[in-house]
Amino acid sequence: MTFADLKTPAGVFLVSVVFLFLSGCSTAYYKAMEKIGKEKRHILIDNVEDVQESQTKAQEEFTDALTRIKELYAFDGGELETFYDRIKDSYEACDSRADQIEGRINDVKQVAKDLFAEWEAEITQINDVKLKNSSKRSLRDAKIKYQKLETVMNTSTRGMVPVLAKLKDYVLYLKHNLNAKAVGSLSGEVVSIEKDVADLIKDMNASIKEAAQFIKNF
Repeated sequence: MTFADLKTPAGVFLVSVVFLFLSGCSTAYYKAMEKIGKEKRHILIDNVEDVQESQTKAQEEFTDALTRIKELYAFDGGELETFYDRIKDSYEACDSRADQIEGRINDVKQVAKDLFAEWEAEITQINDVKLKNSSKRSLRDAKIKYQKLETVMNTSTRGMVPVLAKLKDYVLYLKHNLNAKAVGSLSGEVVSIEKDVADLIKDMNASIKEAAQFIKNF
């Protein structure tokens, strides 16, 4: 959605809906979304897709950060300030994306919690025993599918922590010691962060694939 879109009636409505959710007015948020045909199940799917999108972009940004570091270690003359700026920009992009992913995963968890609570409450209102038992089985299966998804999302989130910590260390160290000797002293660290990035991308791939399965089968 562009800034111009936000000025339309639909845009204003959606901004208001998002504000309700962010401000903790979940009941009002859900009611507002229902008015446009979005039940909790639909919202959960949308939120999972948002996490997928963020993780796909994060893979590119963390890979880019690793590339910047390798370029620095291959430094053979030139402006160190330029290399430093590239690494700093890459770190800030990764850090910002990590915050976005964490926030979007938290949204998924909250909506899933609310959805399952609503589902359980509504099951008690079903009088037909056969239908009630069928709904219970569906809820149980949905919880199993969701728990698997949440587990892999959490794993991929934890994987960002060591990479971000090392990137921050590099940025701060270079900021204080921007010279060829400092670059040389960091040369042994590239293998370590390369492994961390590879593990992170692997975990994110698992999360993205699990999200696709969840969306398909939920």
